[in-house]
Amino acid sequence: MGQTIVLTGMVLQTMPIGDYDKRLTILTKERGKITAFAKGARRPNSQLLAAANPFCYGEFELFEGRTTYTLVKATVANYFRDLLNDLDSVYYGFYFLELASYYTQENNDERQMLKLLYQSLRALQHPSLNNRLVKVIYELRVLVVNGEYPNVFSCMKCGKKEDLCYFSVKYRGTLCKDCGTMESGILLNESVLYTLQYIISVELKKLYTFTVTEQVLLVLEQVMGNYWNSYIPHHFKSLEILNQSPVK
Repeated sequence: MGQTIVLTGMVLQTMPIGDYDKRLTILTKERGKITAFAKGARRPNSQLLAAANPFCYGEFELFEGRTTYTLVKATVANYFRDLLNDLDSVYYGFYFLELASYYTQENNDERQMLKLLYQSLRALQHPSLNNRLVKVIYELRVLVVNGEYPNVFSCMKCGKKEDLCYFSVKYRGTLCKDCGTMESGILLNESVLYTLQYIISVELKKLYTFTVTEQVLLVLEQVMGNYWNSYIPHHFKSLEILNQSPVK
């Protein structure tokens, strides 16, 4: 026998099914990433019409069958309307959702990823934050949540913790001035190094509380871009669209 459960989460993806239904991918606090069917959600008078869309965060009442979930009712706490009203932020937002979907699984403890996603989407709505910086922070912190982040606290060759001047994709982290060269890594100044260390180690609520200069941001993007392309074996469609966007 099935039962009705209430899960807290965010809609990551939707797909039309048949004439009026939708299939939803929801990242939940209690069950990780799940797939649920929203019957009639595409009808104009459906009570699920507004909730069965990407970015919707709230409580989802679902009927849990033997192999599937069916959405019964939803109480949405945040639609992220400010984000949806800005085309630039929407492109970034859909990339964030796709990245979260790629890294999460059903029946896993995905609470940290859900919190990170929620805070990152809120950061995209903040007028004083550069969306490019939010993207770099989100990407690096996703790697932290999944234990795949580079070491930026010591030299990957000799273990020295001082004079870390280079970032090496090959060695998956920093190199000191004695072990690294311009040919072996990306040159880092103190501001870039401190920013990388801060993103990795700070508590979540303080993650989006700073800005950087354009010069620092360009190096951060180079570090994350090179690392991402080397170690993340997946093509993100939303990232391709973001990179081609004229408002990027």
